[in-house]
Amino acid sequence: MASAAEQLAANLNFSSFANATELKKRIWFTLGALIVYRLGTYIPVPGVDATVMGQLLAQHQGGILGMFDMFTGGALGRMTVFALNIMPYISASIIVQLMSSAIPSLENLKKEGEQGRRKLNEYTRYLTVLIALFQAYGIAVGLENMHSAAGSAVIAPGLFFIVSCVVTLLGGTMFLMWLGEQITSRGVGNGISLIIFAGIVANLPHALASLFQLGYTGALSPFFVLVFLVLAAVTIAFIVFMEQAQRRVVIQYPKRQVGQRIYGGDSTHMPLKVNTAGVIPPIFASSVLLIPVTIAGFMNSASMPGWLSFLGQELGQGQPLYMLFYAAMIVFFSYFYAAVTFNPQETADNLRKQGGFIPGIRPGANTAAYFDRILTRLTTIGAAYLVAVCLLPQVLISHYNVPFYFGGTSLIIIVSVTIDTVTQIQSHLVAHQYQGLMRRARGKGRGR
Repeated sequence: MASAAEQLAANLNFSSFANATELKKRIWFTLGALIVYRLGTYIPVPGVDATVMGQLLAQHQGGILGMFDMFTGGALGRMTVFALNIMPYISASIIVQLMSSAIPSLENLKKEGEQGRRKLNEYTRYLTVLIALFQAYGIAVGLENMHSAAGSAVIAPGLFFIVSCVVTLLGGTMFLMWLGEQITSRGVGNGISLIIFAGIVANLPHALASLFQLGYTGALSPFFVLVFLVLAAVTIAFIVFMEQAQRRVVIQYPKRQVGQRIYGGDSTHMPLKVNTAGVIPPIFASSVLLIPVTIAGFMNSASMPGWLSFLGQELGQGQPLYMLFYAAMIVFFSYFYAAVTFNPQETADNLRKQGGFIPGIRPGANTAAYFDRILTRLTTIGAAYLVAVCLLPQVLISHYNVPFYFGGTSLIIIVSVTIDTVTQIQSHLVAHQYQGLMRRARGKGRGR
C-alpha cells in the first residue's frame, strides 16, 4: 500500500509545478548562483600568463592535476580566482568530522542539535581559511618556479605577486563557500555538491568532442568509442540503481486502547540506503590524494624532497599505488561517514520511546545491534560498489587517454547530485500540493 506522500508524488504534474511560486524562486536562485560561479572561473589571477599555464597543465593532463582541473571546472587550467574551488572546504570538513569523533568536546557539540551544528560549521570555516592560505601560498610560490618553452608562468615575480595571488585565491574559495551555503539555504539541493557538479557538467561537451576527435584521428578505433559510450551508459544505469537501492526494515507499532477506541497497530518501514555515504567518499578520497601531489607538481624537481618526488610519481593517475590508496580511502570514508550519519543506539532508543519495535527483535540493545549489523553489511556492499565504479574506468583513462569526465568519480557525482536535487524538487512539489489541499479543505469547512 502506497503512503499518502507517495500517492501525492504520483499525481504530480506540470500544473502543480507552475503554481509552486516558492519552488520556482528557489530554482531561479540556484541557476543564478551557478551562473555566477561559472563566470568566476574565467576571471584570471593577476600576474599569471594564461598561455604558459595552459601549456604546463596540458603536460600533466593525464595525471592527478587533470582530475583537480576537472573538479574546478577548468578554473585551474585557466588559473582563475576559483582555482582552488571548494576543495579546501571539503578538506576542512573531513578534518572536523574526524576530530568530532575523537575529541569528546566536539562530540558533545554534535549532540547539542542545531546550536552545536552551527558551532562545528564555524570551526570548519576557520579551518577552511587556514587550508586555503596554505594551498594558495604553495600555488603562488610554485607558479614562480614554473617555466615552459613560451616563458615563465608569472609575468612579474616577487612579494607583490605572492600576496595578490594568495589574497585572490583565498577570496575565491571563501566566496564559493558562502555561495554554496546560500544555495543550500535559499535554493534547491546541496550547494557544495552542486558547485562541483556544475564544474564537471560544464566541460562535458568538450570531453565528448575530445573523445570523438580521438576516434576521428585514429588514436582510438570507432568501435572502441562506440563500446565506451555504451559502457558509460550501462555504468550510469548501474549507478542510478545502486543509489536508489535500499533495505526496508519493518517497524511495528503496538495497539493501545483509549476509552472505547483502539489506536496504533500500524506497520511501516525504515529505509536504509545501500550506499549510505553517497558521493562523499570519492570526493573526500580525491581531495586527500590531491594535497601531496599538487605540492609535488608545483615544485622544482631539484629542490623537491625524495619522498615527495616518489609520491608525485607513484600517485599518478592509473599507478598501482594510486589505485590502492584511492580504494582504501573510499572504503574508509564509506564506513566513517555511515557511522557519523547513522547512530544505531540512538535510533533504537528513539524507536523505543515512540513505542515501535522490529518484529522478532527485542527493543533496546538487541535492536541497536540489529541496526549495526544491517548497516555494516549495507556499507560493505556500498563501498565495494564505489570502489568498482571509481577504479574500473581508471584503466581506460590511463591506457587509452579517455577524458577524466567519463571516470567513475565524475559519473557518481553527476548521478548522485541529480538524484538528490530532483528528490528535493519533488519534496517541495509534494509540500506545495499538500498545502493546497489543506487550504481547500479549510475553505470547504468554512462554507459548511
